[in-house]
Amino acid sequence: MAPQLRRPAGGAVVQDENLSRRRALLAAQAAADCRGQQIVILDMREVSDLFDYFVIASGTSGRQLRAMADEIDRVLTQQTSAIRLGIEGEADSRWILIDYGDVIVHLFEPEARAYYALEDLWSDAPTVPFEPIPPDGLTLRMPGDFPAEGS
Repeated sequence: MAPQLRRPAGGAVVQDENLSRRRALLAAQAAADCRGQQIVILDMREVSDLFDYFVIASGTSGRQLRAMADEIDRVLTQQTSAIRLGIEGEADSRWILIDYGDVIVHLFEPEARAYYALEDLWSDAPTVPFEPIPPDGLTLRMPGDFPAEGS
């Protein structure tokens, strides 16, 4: 049986919802690989007919936001043949929006993220569990994870 095709408002044909989810998770991981912070994926399918997922991440500078945007675009293009339909905010770099049709990526400086509060605006959208994979697949350990000396 052939997969169902649908066309989101942005015009990109998406073969199935698993591809949209994979793109969102890959975008989130690419942001994490560039030291993005407070990464959230919102499942927009129940609250909007325009797109499937929002990926929201923060960075500490315009340079970092641009690096995240470039890496996300590289990863999605190479791994899912995604076509970027548009990008806004690169010049100002306080908020960069990247449109892939099924997935919309929002990259913010902390102040802009707090001001626009997209997670509050779209609070009806469930979050998608996401735990970044550390470089080389290593498990990050916190100081409290190690046994005390003499134990």
